[in-house]
Amino acid sequence: MTLALGMPTVRGAAPSTEGRPEHVGLVDRFGRVARDLRVSITEKCSLRCTYCMPEEGLPAIPREDLLTAAEIARLVGIGARDLGIREVRFTGGEPLTRGDLIDIVRLSAAAAPGVPLAMTTNGIGLDARAAALRDAGLSRINVSLDTIDREHFARLTRRDRLPRVLAGLAAAASAGLGPIKVNAVLMRETLADAPDLLAFALDHGLHLRFIEQMPLDADAAWRRDHMVPAAELLSVLAGRFALTPVGRADDPSSPAEEWQVEDGPATVGIIASVTRSFCAACDRTRITAEGTVRSCLFGDDETDLRGLLRGGASDRDIADRWRAAMWNKQSGHGIDAAGFAPPARSMGAIGG
Repeated sequence: MTLALGMPTVRGAAPSTEGRPEHVGLVDRFGRVARDLRVSITEKCSLRCTYCMPEEGLPAIPREDLLTAAEIARLVGIGARDLGIREVRFTGGEPLTRGDLIDIVRLSAAAAPGVPLAMTTNGIGLDARAAALRDAGLSRINVSLDTIDREHFARLTRRDRLPRVLAGLAAAASAGLGPIKVNAVLMRETLADAPDLLAFALDHGLHLRFIEQMPLDADAAWRRDHMVPAAELLSVLAGRFALTPVGRADDPSSPAEEWQVEDGPATVGIIASVTRSFCAACDRTRITAEGTVRSCLFGDDETDLRGLLRGGASDRDIADRWRAAMWNKQSGHGIDAAGFAPPARSMGAIGG
């Protein structure tokens, strides 16, 4: 099986499960258990963010290689019923570029009743579909927004579409897709905009989380000495807001450390993926748009489930293959290790 968008090693057979305990969930060799499922449904995107997409976009995945709405829902159902998945998030690319997105959500909600379904989106086009997504069973929205300066937004995303994103945010709030989280990737060129973005989030009742830039850009331009670390962001925000650390709330596997803003109750989160790694508590499992299990963002091993889905395999067979894939998850991203090499796939191809 050959994949576009980078060349990970794709296993068509189950990886070794030697030493794996009798555990129904997605346990790995380090004792972590994955309960948070990320499902990428497309590589297409309506923006070209410099830290994610090349200017020309990613190579197109042939339509027949994408999982169908029914196949996605089947995997969501297996994950929730048989593997202990407690939350599902649809990612891309940009999920809103898929014409059958409503079907994906509706079928997944039916396959995993009671499991929260979320979506990470850039918000473009959300104004026309927010209510339908809610009615289909979507629980909440994460919106990627790095700056509210229109000129800076256009330069970073290579598209002048900030008003469309803001319209999508407003529609999500009106539809009740909350609490709404805003994810902002920390970039050197927009660092000075961070206090204004936080003020915007506070004014609109949004939960803002800043994310350290990781070496997952398609252009391979990431440099450790150029990225903005969490400590520098905190210094910039503290010039305008009083911040009090509150830790990781009640969830030790949460990637975001939280700070209370002024006297609260609002908080701002920082996901310090590089400088304050949370790999030891990671609880995520990922399915790519082509139907492979990717156990770690930075691990180039993927395990094929699409072949099983289309080859008449039982749900039990699929669950066993998925368990085997996660048993072999690596310990961490290894960014600080000697000889570190970024993964072959970029973030846009993997799914957030």
